Amino acid sequence: MTRHDRPTARLALGLSLALGPVSPALADRIVTDQIGREVTVPDTVERAVVLQHQTLNIAVQLDAQGQVVGVLDEWTKQLGPGFARLAPGIEDLGTPGGLTSVNIEELLALDPDVVFVTNYAPVEMREQIESVGLPVVAISLLEVPPEEAVKQSPVVGGDEAAAYDAGFRQGVRLIAEVFGKVEAGEELIAAATESRALVAERLADVVEGDRVRAYMANPDLTTYGTGKYTGLMMAYAGAKNVAAEQIQGYKQVTMEEILGWNPQVIFVQDRYPQVVDEIKAGPSWQPIDAVKEGRVWLMPEYAKAWGYPMPEAMALGELWMAKTLYPERFEDIDMDARADDYYRRFYRVPYRP
Repeated sequence: MTRHDRPTARLALGLSLALGPVSPALADRIVTDQIGREVTVPDTVERAVVLQHQTLNIAVQLDAQGQVVGVLDEWTKQLGPGFARLAPGIEDLGTPGGLTSVNIEELLALDPDVVFVTNYAPVEMREQIESVGLPVVAISLLEVPPEEAVKQSPVVGGDEAAAYDAGFRQGVRLIAEVFGKVEAGEELIAAATESRALVAERLADVVEGDRVRAYMANPDLTTYGTGKYTGLMMAYAGAKNVAAEQIQGYKQVTMEEILGWNPQVIFVQDRYPQVVDEIKAGPSWQPIDAVKEGRVWLMPEYAKAWGYPMPEAMALGELWMAKTLYPERFEDIDMDARADDYYRRFYRVPYRP
């Protein structure tokens, strides 16, 4: 069967499952994805469609972009327009769907060997893709029971930090295994985790009551509470997420709640620069300590304070946040130099602050 013929064959498979399983030539390995499903994938993946921005970001760092033929249609919104510099050619790739929906005809036209989706992709979406003979691998970057893993805001029981650390390692290794980039995956994990000990050592004497009260401002008064990596990022950097006690997951809050929390600093992700202007100019924000003291900071692009941990956020973002909050403890740390080393190693381009 030629590659040109495979979309037709897969469509026929979806219309007539009685024909049996996908041929061994297209299905040589079994992997367990991060919602607990066993998935049969080709021994060699040459054409992947990635419908989750975290997986896409990791795939580029694994130097697997040449194996990606389609991406989520929200990639600019989720990763920021600057991501095109880190992934040259991404603007020319097909966009057959997003985090929660897919266009099967457009997907088949890309002739993928495997499709990556987010952990909370609707079951109907996964089944729709599988019905045409395409393996679907779900990624969450969080270790929780399968019944929680399929939720957009899973409830993490027990040690939240351990669940994210384990889930991050599992997710990177799974993505690396599917793409045949196992060694690169281990290198990425090692680089992501090596600076955390330095930060912990220098902040060891910062007691709980002295932690800086911080708020992560997203568009439309949305923020991250417990059960998301953002709060852990703040904790590692010596801050306290003011939304953690009242918010589970990713939610919209009220201005009254933010005024009550009165954060000492406000962080804004690099992909949302307009939020900084809204806060600085908005009359309702002016009574807040962070605004009065000029401590509203747009984070660098590597400090991805997302719901799930990204390698560069762990390697660089936590250190940047700690240095920003406690500059006197990190005077010897040149963040631009560290970022440049990381970018050249994993993105294969220089860092441009």
